[in-house]
Amino acid sequence: MKIGFSTLALFMSSLEQFLETASKDGFQLMEMLCEGPYWPRNMLSIDKKEFEVFDSYNIDVFLHTPTIDLNPASLNPGIREETLKQLNETVNFASHIGAKAITTHPGMIHRLEDRIRDLGMGYSVETLQKANEYAEERGIKFSVENMPNRYAYFCNNAQEHEFFVEECSSYATVDTGHANTSDDPELFFKMKKIAYYHLNDNDGEKDQHLALGEGTFDLKLLNGVDKGIIELNNYDNILKSRDLLLSNGFV
Repeated sequence: MKIGFSTLALFMSSLEQFLETASKDGFQLMEMLCEGPYWPRNMLSIDKKEFEVFDSYNIDVFLHTPTIDLNPASLNPGIREETLKQLNETVNFASHIGAKAITTHPGMIHRLEDRIRDLGMGYSVETLQKANEYAEERGIKFSVENMPNRYAYFCNNAQEHEFFVEECSSYATVDTGHANTSDDPELFFKMKKIAYYHLNDNDGEKDQHLALGEGTFDLKLLNGVDKGIIELNNYDNILKSRDLLLSNGFV
């Protein structure tokens, strides 16, 4: 397995610090969280010479799109339009830095009714289909992530995640912690067109983003995983998870 980490754990560091840390600690992959100062619209406005730093490191880079205050499933067309605009801007940023893929969330509803959920699902699929087409035209893999097992979230089980991937013609990003809150986590690992995985753990009830081995996630499910991004808030826990993967022969 090739492993990397999410820059969530090093938020507010520079691009070079992200890459230097990944290289120093033996990571081959990195997922850059495109929130705050790394917002794609902001990154696209800076001098493109700053992106040359990505050519100095042998690190495969993925991007996680902005999701805060955005929602491809929103019943408000203005929110959906802005969400699509920012998804496309993330694709443009990926093209500039040679990123392999981008991951996004499928959205959620804020009123817990079946009719609202059905409507929101249709809007989400429509929005993500357009974003996937834009990414395909530019040679970027567009990937939809599974969510925790809550009614408000889309892709909260493997069947619905598979439905979104098929309808949007996208790839799938499988989050192990999110999968661990479902009734059958193993089903997520049987999906087709998985771009890569987010690696984290929890107690099987809540999305806690614990270090691997500190929750109930069955590490045996990682057999056969080819690309894993350790997604945690704390870099020491990323190193702890890396060491667990190494000691168990996953890497």
